[in-house]
Amino acid sequence: MTGVRGGAGGTGTLAGRSERNGSTQPSPSSRTGASGRPVPIRSSEGSGRGSLRILLLILGVLDLTGLVMVLSSSAVLSLQQYGNPWYEAERQALWIAIGTIAFFVALRVDRRRWRRFARPAMVVAIVMLLAVLVPHVGVRVGGASRWLGVSSLRVQPSELAKLALVFFAADTLDRRSERGAKGDWRYQMGPVLAIVGILAVLVMAQPDMGTTAVLVVIALAMVGTAGLPPKPFAAILATGGVLGLLMAVVAPYRWRRLTAFVHPFAHARGSGFQSVQGLVALGSGRLLGKGIGSSLASWGYLPNASTDFIFAIVGEETGLVGAVLLAGLYLALGVVGVRIACGARDRFSGYLAAGITAWLLGQAVINIGAVVGLLPVTGVPLPFVSFGGSSLVVEMFAAGVLGNIARRP
Repeated sequence: MTGVRGGAGGTGTLAGRSERNGSTQPSPSSRTGASGRPVPIRSSEGSGRGSLRILLLILGVLDLTGLVMVLSSSAVLSLQQYGNPWYEAERQALWIAIGTIAFFVALRVDRRRWRRFARPAMVVAIVMLLAVLVPHVGVRVGGASRWLGVSSLRVQPSELAKLALVFFAADTLDRRSERGAKGDWRYQMGPVLAIVGILAVLVMAQPDMGTTAVLVVIALAMVGTAGLPPKPFAAILATGGVLGLLMAVVAPYRWRRLTAFVHPFAHARGSGFQSVQGLVALGSGRLLGKGIGSSLASWGYLPNASTDFIFAIVGEETGLVGAVLLAGLYLALGVVGVRIACGARDRFSGYLAAGITAWLLGQAVINIGAVVGLLPVTGVPLPFVSFGGSSLVVEMFAAGVLGNIARRP
């Protein structure tokens, strides 16, 4: 996304412009032809509105797919646990409605207004992540403490941390871009790398390795967009890889997941059970699938069928065709996000679009990669499709910010 570069790697098409000094480069709406009459030319606004329409279409299909697949994957267990097969689907519909409101709020309110909350939001996110770790304050489920709240009214601070990181990084990278353009990448990008390190430690303490990976992807994508030189970029990647391996070695359950990822069928009755059941569900769908509502895995054979492994149910019920089409929607979302980032008029907006795109696409890759056996199981939801409240609403708000950049480049 060289169109938004402003760091050590180059100044990009914005030529060092920033919204702070009020400098803009409006696109002309017409030019004079040989006949002396004005000839309209295509402006960035027209291209941005086209991207917005595509974004709306993709989100609509993903949300509708999620609602249908949550119902299909949870009906049996919801009937057993709550006496209502529609229980999770009704909650998902509610979260979609709230998420839609969040999307249009973000779409209508200029993203520059949210910028003033970048640093306070990061402080709030860190405080909430600390609160999650306090006994009797954080809500523990399945051995992990990741939620705050009571009963069904819970919020997952790590989801808010993703959004806070995107805004904080975009704000910091833009404010410090002048010295970054002169080669001082540590001054420009140091605070971003430090903050993501703090967030990673707090999220790993929950423990949640999947969300930690998403946070790292967001930060690396944004500093890379800002022009981080290749050598320090490679050094950061290597350091992160080593630290990730060490974290897996010191925690027995993480090491079991890693070894199960290498050969899940050798651990089919233990740490590889979920991976094996997911692969069985995918394989049984064949080309066209068994049909919506015909999943066998959702009868309790596949753990977390409506959340982390919902892609396996998609493959079982709609086959290879449906799974590829769903993956294609995320690829299209990534392309649209890159297009919006490259068309942004100021650096802050460009960094913001790059971070949101990396977040949504990276999380989809991590989730799908785990289900198909290409990556270790980390427990991150599939954006817009998996059952969940905090994740869906925050993702919809982030998508609204992306749409805001497209609507008002």
